[in-house]
Amino acid sequence: MTVTVSVHDRGATHEYHYPEPARCLVGRGEDCDIRVPHRRVSRRHCLLETDPPMVWVRDLGSRNGTFVGGRRVDPLADRLLGDGDELSLGGVRDLVLRLTVPGPFRAPLPETFAGYDLVREIGRGAQGIVHLARHRGTGEYVAVKRMPTHPAADDSARFAFLREYETLRALRHPHVVAFHSGVLTDDEFCFACEYCRGGGLDRLVVRRGGRLPVGDALPITLQVLDALAYAHDAPVPALGERGVSSARGLVHRDVKPHNILLSDQDGGVVKLGDFGLAKSFEYAGLSGHTRTGAFGGSVPFTPRTQLLGYRDAGPEVDVWAAAACLYWMLTGATPRDFPAGSDPVAVGLREPVVPVRRRLPSLGTRLADVLDEALVDRPAHRITRAEEFASALRAV
Repeated sequence: MTVTVSVHDRGATHEYHYPEPARCLVGRGEDCDIRVPHRRVSRRHCLLETDPPMVWVRDLGSRNGTFVGGRRVDPLADRLLGDGDELSLGGVRDLVLRLTVPGPFRAPLPETFAGYDLVREIGRGAQGIVHLARHRGTGEYVAVKRMPTHPAADDSARFAFLREYETLRALRHPHVVAFHSGVLTDDEFCFACEYCRGGGLDRLVVRRGGRLPVGDALPITLQVLDALAYAHDAPVPALGERGVSSARGLVHRDVKPHNILLSDQDGGVVKLGDFGLAKSFEYAGLSGHTRTGAFGGSVPFTPRTQLLGYRDAGPEVDVWAAAACLYWMLTGATPRDFPAGSDPVAVGLREPVVPVRRRLPSLGTRLADVLDEALVDRPAHRITRAEEFASALRAV
């Protein structure tokens, strides 16, 4: 399997072929693997990572943006690309990077989903593709996600991942996305979950001009905290070698705007999705990918303590991430600055959080004080429980 990048620049075409895993730096700098010397293209503009048949793009904080199909790629976030996708850099006319990618999902849906018809693709992220699907019998719409598995993953890794998935399926709460059926095959992990018509919080904020007023941002945050308070203390099954036992509490570990879903275009009911499923898939070795920046897309919403020890992370990291999402909704910026070309993990480990009133001087001091306190992650967290943060927000 070979990934091909065709660069069409002012009438000339150059092809780059990647039959094996590779990292390809794109920009106008002389150290770039694909060099495009245009003024609107940053020196280190974006990064392509290939592991055939998969290929991702990550914008490196470029000034004028990286676009896929006319939509700007979120800075620091990995985006899975498909066959025929076209990249535009910095809005430069007559410059297109076109991808030829072997399809990872050639087979039909697993038998478990025989009663569903795929309607259309509704999204793709760092690990898979999401389709809107409709059940033939009930007419119910669900989101079906397909994540390709690596054939080298062993049985113990599969068991460990399925154990976490069954724990996730046990969560039942008005502000938690409900998971339905799922199946892990030799080729992919495929699962169906509740469909949220409003999409992610990230899209809502873009539609609203890049920021939300306090009156809209606070209710969203309180619903997220309600979901986290439930999950952190929920009775969940623990699947072991001797069967199913009982455990208590589940930490999300990946709270970010992309995983905060909405029931309609205007917001409506907020649903917290994923619950670390994608990271569990990666950590179990089922993806088979060893991409250097696999953690990069979430770092702006990840506290320092979690970067130092993912597996030991407790409820406090979810509280910090919820506070980071509120900060982002209000200011349009993440709590830490990530300069173009910087290593996001290094920034997360070393750089301090910018006090929120430096970004938004008009924010009330009482709310700013609560938010700044919730974002303390060195040497330890000051607010460690979702209920505690929610109570402090309601008080102001």
